[in-house]
Formats: sequence, C-alpha cells, structure tokens
Amino acid sequence: MTTSTRLSTRIARFAATAAAAAVLAACAAPQAPQPAPTTPPPQASLDPKPMEPNSNAAQLLPQYVWSLTQVAGSDGQMRHDWLIPGKAAPVLNFQNGQVSVQNLCNLVNATYSTSLDKIEIKQPVSTMRACVDNLQMTQERRVVQQLQLAQKFQIVPAGNNLPIRMYLSFSDGLRWELYGQPTPATRYGSAAERIFLEVGPEKVNCNHPLMRDAKCLRVRDLSYDNQGIKRVTGDWRIMQGDIEGYKFEPGLRNVLRVNRYALTKGPAQAADAPTHAYVLDMIVESERVR
Repeated sequence: MTTSTRLSTRIARFAATAAAAAVLAACAAPQAPQPAPTTPPPQASLDPKPMEPNSNAAQLLPQYVWSLTQVAGSDGQMRHDWLIPGKAAPVLNFQNGQVSVQNLCNLVNATYSTSLDKIEIKQPVSTMRACVDNLQMTQERRVVQQLQLAQKFQIVPAGNNLPIRMYLSFSDGLRWELYGQPTPATRYGSAAERIFLEVGPEKVNCNHPLMRDAKCLRVRDLSYDNQGIKRVTGDWRIMQGDIEGYKFEPGLRNVLRVNRYALTKGPAQAADAPTHAYVLDMIVESERVR
C-alpha cells in the first residue's frame, strides 16, 4: 500500500505566514525527537541566586532548546503534575520572534518579545491533531494558558555539574525551571541550509575505515518549484554518516526536509572527513516499497 503526501498545498501555505506554516507542517509529519536533559534535575527548591538583568540573555534564548524540568508554585512548593511520567518533557525553542513547544499532543507556536529580563508570549496556537492521551491533552492546555502569563526570565550559566538553565516566572506566581541544550546551529557553529533529500528504501554497501560490511543511506537531492511540483536535481549517491533525528526503516522510501550545516575541517582530520552535518527538520513523504 502506498501513502504519499503532496507538498504543493503545503508550500503554498508556507508562504502565507510563518506561524501557520509551522503548525501545518507539524500536522503533516512527525516532529524530530527532542533529547531529554542529560543531567537529572535536582529535587530542590526552585530558587536561583538573584542576578542583575543581563542584556545578552535574549541572545542566548535561540541558541538552546529548553526542556522543562521542574515547576514551583507561588508558595515555593514543587508541583509534580506538570510532567507526565514516562513521557518526554515539553521543549521550548525560540527562533526569529517565535517560540515553539514540542513533546505535547500538538505542536504549539506563539510570538515572543523580550526587554532585559522581561518576556511577553502572545497568540499561542496549536495544531488540531486528535490525541488519545488525556494526560497529554490536559498538559497541552495548561502549557498554552501558562505561556500567556509569562513575565520574566533568568538564565543561569552552566556550573556545578549542571547545564545552562532558564527560569520563567509567571504573573500567577508559578515558576518553571528549564535545562538548555545547544541547538544544532550552536553546536556546529554555522547557519542551516534548508534542503530536500529523497532517501532510498534500502541501505547499500559502503566503505568505512572502522566498520566491515558497512551499510549507508542512498540519497538524492530534490527541489520544488513555485507550484510545489517536485523536481529531481541530483543523482543517487551514497551518504557517509547519518541524518540526526532520522530513523531509517528498511522498505520505506522517504522525502526529508533537512537542515544542513557546514563543518570546519581541522588540520588533523582526514581528507575524506564529512564536510556537512545533516539534521532532520520534517518528513515530507513516505512510501512503502515492496
């Protein structure tokens, strides 16, 4: 059985508004998984040392993805009903005046603005995908309502075996603690180039200096015209390395929207070392090939 998602309507909708585009894309394809914090959150009071407002704090927001780790009420007591056991924590991503929240039932997008330590989050919207998990639906509604009450944020640098942290304060006295992990652009030190790749349904033999009988992805470049019609722009080739966030499944042909990051080669690196890193943005098409 063949399932194919036409991109033409999606491309047209992308041109309408950036916020609506993110919402529609999330409806059409699964989101790339977000990593959980690498350091377990401390079971302690959510009271960081007060700091003077940092004019650079707003620049740090888009350099990390922020995972919710703890919530405290106005009385300082921990609220354990914001996180769902066994489920990934909500993750906030700040980019170009938009904040997106993943790992809920739907993808949530809103606009945000900052001034020193003040933050305002407005007009949250979510995709309308049905969710059979009532706990996640309840969590999503609470997150959407809470974001609109955001008033202040504080970023605490990494230290004492803890990653960089952000504290969000809300007008109702609630406080969130979030751990930060560098975005791909921060990790790779370069801006992303958006490309489309078609991934073949089977891996092929390839050379690898450290692995015998290595298997690699087989890919080719695609593009789309103004009407959203797909064009093949490259020949099939072997891709050395992986696409971060993409899980290959034999027998499944996929078209991926990928962010490509240029890598800086050091003098000690081999001549055939990878020149780019690839990070999945979304799955555009999937087809089961028999």
